[in-house]
Amino acid sequence: MRYELDEELRRLKILVVDDEAANVQAIERLLARAGYRQVYGTTDGLEAMVRFRDEAPDLVLLDLRMPFMDGFELMKALRERVPAGTYLPILVLTGDLDPMTRERALGVGATDFVTKPFEATETLLRIRNLLETRHLHLRLARHNVELEEKVRERTRELDEAQVEILFRLALAAEYRDDVTGRHAERVGALSSLIARELGMAEDDCELLRRAAPLHDVGKIGIPDAILLKRGSLTPPEFEVMRSHVAIGARILGGSRFDLLQLAREIALSHHERWDGSGYVGLKGKEIPLPGRIVAVADVFDSLTHERPYKPALPVQETVEAILVGRGRQFDPDVVDAFVRIVQKDLIRHAGLLEAAGPPEGPSADEELREQPA
Repeated sequence: MRYELDEELRRLKILVVDDEAANVQAIERLLARAGYRQVYGTTDGLEAMVRFRDEAPDLVLLDLRMPFMDGFELMKALRERVPAGTYLPILVLTGDLDPMTRERALGVGATDFVTKPFEATETLLRIRNLLETRHLHLRLARHNVELEEKVRERTRELDEAQVEILFRLALAAEYRDDVTGRHAERVGALSSLIARELGMAEDDCELLRRAAPLHDVGKIGIPDAILLKRGSLTPPEFEVMRSHVAIGARILGGSRFDLLQLAREIALSHHERWDGSGYVGLKGKEIPLPGRIVAVADVFDSLTHERPYKPALPVQETVEAILVGRGRQFDPDVVDAFVRIVQKDLIRHAGLLEAAGPPEGPSADEELREQPA
């Protein structure tokens, strides 16, 4: 009888373990004639463990009665090395027809039995059936891996789409008073640099980089007459301007996602001052650290880049203005980290000074435009 094997079945590995060398050789010849190409035989249980480790067989043919390490011990040891959920068939070759022996063998991992002296046709059919099942299991496992990768890729795409949508929302708010439309992006990047200099975890730095651009999303609700006004704001106008933090918090509030929760926290707190004279009146470390970081990044980028109501200021003069606010407007530790970044020239290397103010320029008398006359 001829056995037509698929090429994939021919390549599957078979380990034969029997203490009788003649039995091993007989099975090897039988399998070779049937078309199996990777058959490994041994008469020693300990060597079988090494072969199992090195060859990773797809089927084990195993005698039960062997010296030193019998089939029961070997099956137990092999099963401990097979990952959970993996189908590895073990075909037991035995002359023992005792039901208790078979029950014990099944209990420690046997899949099927062939009775010695084995009949060639039956043995080949059982081997083929077990290998086909193993092959289907491997195909299913590969398919599951592919599906999981597709799910991960789709999840990444959705995450990227969500981040892009949020960034474009931030851009929509900033574009009204930022001639480049990149203020939000730069504040996110600079905030991440400061956070990293402060020793924050890399995941937290990345989350901050994505959340910080939404700090002024509430400006969507501020009238152009106030948002784009040249010169200082009147007290009533300043009150309207202050409302953008509450508007931003309402836009970003109620989400279960960490990114939006952090963005809401930043929107509410980035205008707080270290001395407690900010919008809400939080003081010192009552102000969330992300808000303290974004406060410095926001002021630096706002002052060093042109807006419709003001020219860009020189970088060095802006740094000096931030230093003046150290311990009053800004967290001293955050300012110190910011200064170290400037000294290392990381801001310029990160491309955050594009279209920034000249080396020399007008005075930075006002820390922020959003102040009443």
